[in-house]
Amino acid sequence: MNTAAHAAAAAVAQAVKASGAIVKISPEGFKTLLQRSKDPLVVTSHGGVFSKKFEYLMGYKGLVFFTSSKEQLGFPSSAEIVEAEKIWIPG
Repeated sequence: MNTAAHAAAAAVAQAVKASGAIVKISPEGFKTLLQRSKDPLVVTSHGGVFSKKFEYLMGYKGLVFFTSSKEQLGFPSSAEIVEAEKIWIPG
């Protein structure tokens, strides 16, 4: 591995350490967790150049769950929604 690759790998490892474990799940799995969670906090972001993409983060039982979808997900009325300019996931 060259020096740039080592630096990139170290940066990703540091980002994971700083953010904790992020679990990528399907949009259906994310909806299931939303239904199980009392008063969920959901971070959302959307964008895309050639096609729309919606991204979501939510904490549940000490882990952070991430999903992306081509369609916007619905939320329970108890959910608190935070619009982010961008969601960045290491790796």
